[in-house]
Amino acid sequence: MGRLGLIGSAAALLGAACLGGCAGEPQATSALPSLYWPMTTNTAQLDVNAARDMISAYRRGRGEAPLTLDPELQRLAETEAAAMAAADRPSKAQTVKVAVERLGYDKANANLSAGYHTLAEAFSGWRDSAPHNAVMLDANATRMGIATAYAPNSKYRVYWALLVAK
Repeated sequence: MGRLGLIGSAAALLGAACLGGCAGEPQATSALPSLYWPMTTNTAQLDVNAARDMISAYRRGRGEAPLTLDPELQRLAETEAAAMAAADRPSKAQTVKVAVERLGYDKANANLSAGYHTLAEAFSGWRDSAPHNAVMLDANATRMGIATAYAPNSKYRVYWALLVAK
């Protein structure tokens, strides 16, 4: 078999493997970078460090300081994501901002959304939405918390809460 024949055979095998993987069970998430891990199961866990790193790199590229994960904001983000999943609808950001400021944080901001199945999808969606992008690039923010919650019977299935504050 000539060189082109080998390349063609390899391409066909690779394509068949991809189609087989797409049609069958999902690939093990450990083989994927964490920003592509599906959050569509009860056992899915968001890689909050990867989220912080991705958002911080994006901020640095636009002249803003990186964010640090904050344990209280993280707990509040987890609570808010779970509440949205239980209610089967995204919350109002203003309500969450008030709750964050009651904890003693200054200049709170929030991205509350639903329907993104991976961190990469959520980040892209927020970046492409002017109000959500403004939250990620908030010049006053120094700290963050981010969480997801899964609701299998919801039309959205995955709820997201990103909280930023000073």
